[in-house]
Amino acid sequence: MNEYVLEMKGITKTFPGVIALDNVSFGVKKGEVHALVGENGAGKSTLMKILNGVIKANSGEMYLDGTKTNISGVNDAQDKGLSIIFQEFNLINTLSVAENIFLGGLNRPKIVDWRNMRIKAQGLLKSLGFSFDVRRVVGELSTAEKQLVEIAKALSFNSKIIVMDEPTSSLTKSEEKMLFKIIKELKAKGVTIIYISHKLEEIFEICDTVTVLRDGKVIDVNPVSAITKDMIIEKMVGRTVDVEYPKRTILPGEKVMEVKNLYRTKILKNISFDLRKGEILGIAGLVGSGRTELAEAIFGAERFDKGNIKINGKVIKLRSTRDGKANSIGMVTEDRKETGLVLDFSVTNNITITNLNNVTSQRILNSRKEKDVAKRFIEELKIKTPSHKQEVVNLSGGNQQKVVLAKWLFSNADILILDEPTRGIDVGAKYEIYCLMNKLVAEGKSIIMISSELPEVLGMSDRILVMHEGEIKGELLGESASGEDVMQMIIN
Repeated sequence: MNEYVLEMKGITKTFPGVIALDNVSFGVKKGEVHALVGENGAGKSTLMKILNGVIKANSGEMYLDGTKTNISGVNDAQDKGLSIIFQEFNLINTLSVAENIFLGGLNRPKIVDWRNMRIKAQGLLKSLGFSFDVRRVVGELSTAEKQLVEIAKALSFNSKIIVMDEPTSSLTKSEEKMLFKIIKELKAKGVTIIYISHKLEEIFEICDTVTVLRDGKVIDVNPVSAITKDMIIEKMVGRTVDVEYPKRTILPGEKVMEVKNLYRTKILKNISFDLRKGEILGIAGLVGSGRTELAEAIFGAERFDKGNIKINGKVIKLRSTRDGKANSIGMVTEDRKETGLVLDFSVTNNITITNLNNVTSQRILNSRKEKDVAKRFIEELKIKTPSHKQEVVNLSGGNQQKVVLAKWLFSNADILILDEPTRGIDVGAKYEIYCLMNKLVAEGKSIIMISSELPEVLGMSDRILVMHEGEIKGELLGESASGEDVMQMIIN
């Protein structure tokens, strides 16, 4: 009997100018949790899209339970017991939770049994430990709730192999624990999980085996018990990363922003703080604490009811993001694909879009200037792309994030709000973004950083504001703060 429930042999996939997968062989055993790790652009998502029938390999073979097979598309993959939860949501915002869960499994019946569908959907959510109403429209859900709908949707197909691509990227710690419990229960039932995550601590908590990809090739396959975190990082990036959070010596200067008694009904409660030149101000808090809503208010993306914001001592009006930009504020949003990028545009177009005046002459776009700007940022930020003309949809998550950063750097914003700046990107790309943040504040920029990764907030911030239920519960100095200090403020 073949011990592998899935084998992919000699898989090669090329895109224009890029070898995404180079003769990759990958196998998983029945009932194991198999980690697939690597830097952004290593080929993980491409390999899983081939497995799920989203794209075709140029060459290679695939076997399920020892039998050679071809997968013609997503429906065929589901019929063969394969489900994938992509890092980016694949939901229809205008439909209900129940409709999204069963949309792919309705088999076009003449009459839909809505009551039975809702009961089954509610049961799936209950099995995950959650009970929000399945009649709710998905567009009204939080990011964490949308992630849970994706997981429920995958479970609805009774799959024997489930791929989870960064499933905890939007979940709280308590929600993570619930997910891990579900994964362990699925494993006990003989379900195989392929687990993709940049959070290496998760690999050691729930995975049995780890495969490392780098530059489209398999670098290593090992039992998790036989490898360490440092070994994985070195195999992923091809070098050691000695310091996770690079230190800086520049001290913050004078106040550049003052927020006074900012209030928004049911969302923000009399928020007051200041931001200094050359400072990284971290904002910590649980999902739903109001961190993103605060950032959007400061940027002009959402209105606030009371309070004021001063830039360099002068009260500013923020009626739109145009006002934010006019006051030298930029914002890297938490969902780069939804609100940070125009996916079908090139790298060049995405970088220059916030500051077209600098690449136009008499209202005519100067393509040479655009190209020069793009090439400069591609080099400075080490954006991996075959060309400045490449559509950003084809870039890895880490490189997409660098394009968003480049966009706001080109706009010459003095105050940068970074909402989850390293979500879904690998340790190597994270370190590069941390170094870039340090470089920016050394040049006199100021950064407000929101992150659900507590070690990131502690490791990168000069000061930390702790938020809970729309309020600032306290302030900590980054150099002396601990995770326990943050959680105590939230609890109290």
